[in-house]
Amino acid sequence: MFVRTPRLTLRPAWIEDAAELARAIGHESVVRNLSQVPWPYRLDDAETFLRRPADAHGAFFAICLAETGAIIGGIGVHRADDHGDEFGYWLTPSAWGHGYATEAGRGVLAAARHAMGLKQLASSHFVDNPASGRVLRKLGFRPTGRIGKRYSLARGADVDAVELYAELDDGVDCMGHGTLLAA
Repeated sequence: MFVRTPRLTLRPAWIEDAAELARAIGHESVVRNLSQVPWPYRLDDAETFLRRPADAHGAFFAICLAETGAIIGGIGVHRADDHGDEFGYWLTPSAWGHGYATEAGRGVLAAARHAMGLKQLASSHFVDNPASGRVLRKLGFRPTGRIGKRYSLARGADVDAVELYAELDDGVDCMGHGTLLAA
């Protein structure tokens, strides 16, 4: 599945993308805010990630600039054991502050709702990463009122995380923000 937005193409990531993906995510300032990504992040980590079996209940997209095709991040939905279906994203530091996370998020939420048939998504952000919380709230995620612990592989510790959820049929602003294209 592919999703196109005004400035982005969200597409599957292939093994040929490993070096570019590793460069994009390979910043401590990025991986410290993700739960399942090691630091330092190396080429073999990207290759391992890209070779994993596809998630029958989810989708991962490389976030690419439509104009150049450059990978600037990753975004997706996956089945989490304890949270149902979970939404997550990351951007390389040079892409921060341009609205790309919100734009890509709207496209993925539309795909989750209309192509995947999902009704609810969970997400979270580490307490010390409020910028991610602002993006999630712009996308219609609401705090559950709970602060949980999420393990950060890069930090090697449990980190306080704000838990959020979105009802995809309940006013989530995803309509008209992306065009789904069949794979």
